[in-house]
Amino acid sequence: MSDHLASTGPHDTTDIAVVGAGIIGVACALRLARQGLRVVVIDQQDPGRGASYGNAGHVATEQVFPVADLSILKRLPGMLMDPMGPLRLDWQYMPRALPWFTRLLLNLRPAPFQRTVAGLRALNESSLGAWHRLLAEIGRPELLREDGSLLVFERPDSRLAIDALQARMRAQAVPVDYWTASAVRDVAPQLSERIQGGLFYPRTGHFVDPYRAVCALVEAAKASGVQFLKHRVLGGHLHERGVSLITEQGYLTARQVLIACGAHSATLTAALTGKKVPLDTERGYHLMLPHEHDRLPFAVTSLERKFIMTPMADGLRLAGTVEFAGLKRPANMARAWQLHRLSKGLFSDDLNAADATPWMGFRPSLPDSLPIIDRVCDGRVLLAFGHQHLGLTQAAITAELIARMALPATISNSHGLPAIEPYRLGRF
Repeated sequence: MSDHLASTGPHDTTDIAVVGAGIIGVACALRLARQGLRVVVIDQQDPGRGASYGNAGHVATEQVFPVADLSILKRLPGMLMDPMGPLRLDWQYMPRALPWFTRLLLNLRPAPFQRTVAGLRALNESSLGAWHRLLAEIGRPELLREDGSLLVFERPDSRLAIDALQARMRAQAVPVDYWTASAVRDVAPQLSERIQGGLFYPRTGHFVDPYRAVCALVEAAKASGVQFLKHRVLGGHLHERGVSLITEQGYLTARQVLIACGAHSATLTAALTGKKVPLDTERGYHLMLPHEHDRLPFAVTSLERKFIMTPMADGLRLAGTVEFAGLKRPANMARAWQLHRLSKGLFSDDLNAADATPWMGFRPSLPDSLPIIDRVCDGRVLLAFGHQHLGLTQAAITAELIARMALPATISNSHGLPAIEPYRLGRF
């Protein structure tokens, strides 16, 4: 048994136990350790092997609107009937999903909608700067390329939607430029002649390998004294010294705990805080094409086909479908392969899918599209989960916020960090 798990007396050596070794948990652990705190990260998987492993790699600072709009009502029959559609709701999961979807629709009313947009903007506008700071500190700035991203359209009648989106983005101070078809082909000549134009977002970027980024943070965290335990957390309770976590191997006691285990965060949050959060999961798929290099200079999304293609060190990653089917149902990898079929016609020559590998992961989503980032239970419990498909984008700024919250003397909105009020647990 680990010394950390065996040690539950008054001389415990752990200041903060971080539950979750994804990109958010690891980034937070590194920041906390660099504040001089003794940190242990605990997860039933190796670091970065959950949703952080297979995300699209896109630093999506432009995505300041909720995950859905009122058109979801019209799309509901298609979500149920089309197993390969870009947004899928599993029939068997529908009874559990409907309360969450109801809350999502309620949050699309004008006042809560504006609160969501303001909350997403505050995090996203700070995200790239936070990532540059973090990667510079560990000496790995090359992992992130701030080279923009492009949303393309193919049908002439989509121009109205593109113009409307550009206007909405500019109203939220999101940098965006309209590119003509010739401008698109100047930078991405392998794209099809069908492309009519698109919107270019200059203040976005992509990681050359999201998993490699997690590994780099883990290495830096270990060098800063963070310890990693591969155990499953079964529950926990608060006491006067802090928090005791129950694992399959024993107990781990710490002064504070940070819950950052993504889609799996609700149970432990309820056990420690008594608060039941409406956390669900968007099951996201990707298809990795190892023989596709130099097709695209940066991430490109299709307006009509509703998926993204990101160039990475190990090939081209196709991602972007969403499925609501919970945490227990097996992955439907046909949805991943559907991404290759969606790509047909977007390039002058079809993409090479030889040796392609499919993947599915769980994106943690709350019905107001905002994460929970908070300090509760007299500071004994910190929370950082529910970032939906923006976990990679918002990980570094979330780590800075958590680092400020960890010690009472540092709780302030200093150094231009976003205020935490929109992300409080108490909103539910």
